[in-house]
Amino acid sequence: MYFLHFICNRFINILEATNETAVSEFLPLGLTNDRALQSLIFSPFLSVYLVTILGNLIIIMAISSDSDLHTPNLSFTDICLSTSMIPKMLVNILTQTQSITYTCCLMQVCFVLVFGVLENCLLAVMAYDRYIAVCHPLRYIVIMSPCLCKLLKLFSFLVSIVDDLPHSLMVLRLSFCTNLEIPHFFCELVQVIKLACSDTLLNNILVYVMTSILGGLPLLGIVFSYIKIVSSIMQMPSAGRKSKAFSTCGSHLSVVSLFYGVYISSAVTDLSRKSAIASVMYSVVPPMLNPFIYSLRNRDMKKALMKIIQMSTL
Repeated sequence: MYFLHFICNRFINILEATNETAVSEFLPLGLTNDRALQSLIFSPFLSVYLVTILGNLIIIMAISSDSDLHTPNLSFTDICLSTSMIPKMLVNILTQTQSITYTCCLMQVCFVLVFGVLENCLLAVMAYDRYIAVCHPLRYIVIMSPCLCKLLKLFSFLVSIVDDLPHSLMVLRLSFCTNLEIPHFFCELVQVIKLACSDTLLNNILVYVMTSILGGLPLLGIVFSYIKIVSSIMQMPSAGRKSKAFSTCGSHLSVVSLFYGVYISSAVTDLSRKSAIASVMYSVVPPMLNPFIYSLRNRDMKKALMKIIQMSTL
């Protein structure tokens, strides 16, 4: 997290000087312009954020206490993704302002891109892990060695950085006009590009290309893995083995369905205010629900959580 913050800061400081725009801040409009309604929104969003942080921290503690469980990369990513968006919105509601500095806005774009793509890649890595566990159970320990797991995590992080840097470079070259209102509660890349008064053709092409590659390939990997998994499960003669195999994939499949289902449904929403509400669904809801999905549908996770509860009561 600190490494990424340092990279983004250095990146913006070096290149910000080349930006021709004199803009000092943007104006995220949030979910409503009604001040009274904004006050009502504060408590639910604060509750959602606290539940997200607490739930994912519990998952991290549970996984850390059990060496048989995998490292809590998804929970860490969910915490970072939520923290990059919600706190600033809560501060704006408390202070009754609708502003975010130019640098903070670019930092927010940077973090949301990195952790959004990272979550996408981690879901694909987890799908591959489930594929090996179900289709090649006897070779699972050999194939999914600690070295390979670390390489896959490192590769996912590098992919997220590679996706973020070109977008950040292209945004920094843009000039902005007097209309600086963002119809979202955070600085979303596409909405920031729309505010530019300079040519954005290359920015839009980059968005489409990178989204197609870094969004499509992990999704194809997940689909391919589950086609193989379902095919393998259907060939199992024992109903007990089928049930165990499905339970192995249940939590991950639920998270994947939530992440992609909500994101795709929000992507087809064009109206700005409806799009802002839809962005809440794919950026806020999944990180909050993921801990519950894993704790309720994963037997090993339940055992780890019970272990933590027993230790805390001693």
